[in-house]
Amino acid sequence: MRVAKNFLAILTFPLLLSFQFSIAQVPFDDDISSRALDSVLQVHAFKAFSRPKTGVPYDAQLPNNLTGVKVSALRLRSGSLRTRGVQSYKEFQIPTEVVEQPYVERLVLVYHNLGNWSEKFYPLPGYTYLAPVLGLLSYSGVDLSANELPELDIRASDKPILIKFNDVKSAPYGSVPKCVYFDLHGSVQFDILLPDNVCSTVQQGHFSIVVESIAPTPAPAAVAATIGESGRKKKSKVWIIVGSLVGGCILLIILSLLVVRLIKIKKGMKIQELEWTADSNETLQMTSIGGTKAPLAIGTRTRPIIENDYIP
Repeated sequence: MRVAKNFLAILTFPLLLSFQFSIAQVPFDDDISSRALDSVLQVHAFKAFSRPKTGVPYDAQLPNNLTGVKVSALRLRSGSLRTRGVQSYKEFQIPTEVVEQPYVERLVLVYHNLGNWSEKFYPLPGYTYLAPVLGLLSYSGVDLSANELPELDIRASDKPILIKFNDVKSAPYGSVPKCVYFDLHGSVQFDILLPDNVCSTVQQGHFSIVVESIAPTPAPAAVAATIGESGRKKKSKVWIIVGSLVGGCILLIILSLLVVRLIKIKKGMKIQELEWTADSNETLQMTSIGGTKAPLAIGTRTRPIIENDYIP
């Protein structure tokens, strides 16, 4: 009988291993969306609860095809979350007066750190990630064996939720780091980065720190070609300016010569006119007066009248 039990145990041991392995491997496709990934991570996070204690975070075990991603789960009472908050849950600091909709007696806060998967599931053209994408999502904690649960809607009403990033790359010189927020509906929002690499939010979602991408440096050949073309353009402009100045000077000289020529022609015409006038007048008779000759008028048009001989 004992031999039969041992034989049965030997047969069932591989089946148990296979069963546990199949539980650990949740189907995962490289082409799934970020929202589908949230569902997969929720399943793994809930499986981390063996004997859950309230207020204690549990790290989940993920399959090899999710290497680099970190997931944790924290189970809380709704009243405790609202009155006490959570002083430190990974990089998140949750203040008091955080409430969920719809209301549940217990809820689970699932933490994501997407690591090297950040750009794949949350691509952001024109920007470069300086920190991994971190997520905080809330689910009902009533049934810890449930899969594909819808997220609750949690919101901070008094003070914001703070995210202090630990693993942050240095920003390129001259760039300004920004906080980026991805909500559960696919929209993206940017906000200022607080001191000590801290971002703030009033609701759940995914968060990171980014900077605008810098245009790539051109290749040396392209730089040389650009410089050569620029030099040719400068030389062309210089020749255009020199040609304009020379052409202007030549035009000014021609205009000056034309003006001088016109003045000479006008002066010559005036002299000719005077000579023609002199030649066309009546010739006066000349007489000798002393040793000189002077023109002599034979008569006058109006004879003189003596004033004393005037009779009215």
